[in-house]
Amino acid sequence: MTQVFLPDLIAGARAGLLVSFPTDTVPALAAIPEKAGLIFAAKQRSQDKPLILMAASAEDLWLYVKGDKNEYKVWQELADKYWPGGLTLVLPASDSVPKVMNPTDPTTIGIRVPNSAIAQTILAQTGPLATTSANFSGQPPLPTMAEIEVQFPKVLTLEYQGEMLGVGVPSTVAKWTGINWQILRQGAIKLDISSDN
Repeated sequence: MTQVFLPDLIAGARAGLLVSFPTDTVPALAAIPEKAGLIFAAKQRSQDKPLILMAASAEDLWLYVKGDKNEYKVWQELADKYWPGGLTLVLPASDSVPKVMNPTDPTTIGIRVPNSAIAQTILAQTGPLATTSANFSGQPPLPTMAEIEVQFPKVLTLEYQGEMLGVGVPSTVAKWTGINWQILRQGAIKLDISSDN
């Protein structure tokens, strides 16, 4: 059994182990950013599919991205509007992001703050984690901790009673192009971004 209680899951994540926990969208497979390679290996995921950096607050994420004052203002406005929530922002990566998070294109990083009390509790104590949905690459996201435990027997999954709290739909992904937003994936949040902002 790899189901563990919250303190053990947090300790495991900090120690560099793979963990899984519920979020507001789909359950996450997560590791500290330096150990992101474990996620690619466990999921059999292609190196050209980057991971998302998830944190308990926007303040924990801004040091992982870089832009000018105006860009930060635009990013902050969107973050203030939709975070915590099912929106991932793909922004220019700072040197703080380990290359293993996005091996094919280390110049960008996806960041998100989940609207999930349990996820925020974990992230507040681990710091930002490299995350993705808990499933083999190309398969649908697994909806319950029990199913995740079966598919990933070595991953520490959160001892969790009841149904998943998430909506079961991955986050919406918006990429900053330098002048405006490009929607890479419509997901949990219906984002309507006009090109004039």
